[in-house]
Amino acid sequence: MEVKDKIIAEIKKIYDPELPVNIYELGLIYDIQVDKKKAKIKMTLTTPNCPVAESLPKEVKDGAMQVEEIEEVDLELVWDPPWTKDMMSESAKLELNL
Repeated sequence: MEVKDKIIAEIKKIYDPELPVNIYELGLIYDIQVDKKKAKIKMTLTTPNCPVAESLPKEVKDGAMQVEEIEEVDLELVWDPPWTKDMMSESAKLELNL
């Protein structure tokens, strides 16, 4: 399994507190790049004033750090492009009956 896939597996353990879907399937993770032992992750939140704006990025960072090959995580919170329901995976849409 590639390091990026291991990171995705860890991120899939993190759920949005208001929705029964993990944040990867919700489409909140825009980009994951791995360079040697460093992971660069770009993510967003469903809204800028999301109640977990402080804790969710930390959970993602901590999750990526669980991967043995990763020693450093550079996490960037971005608002462009803004998140929409269209970014959700098909399984997330089915889960939420959208």
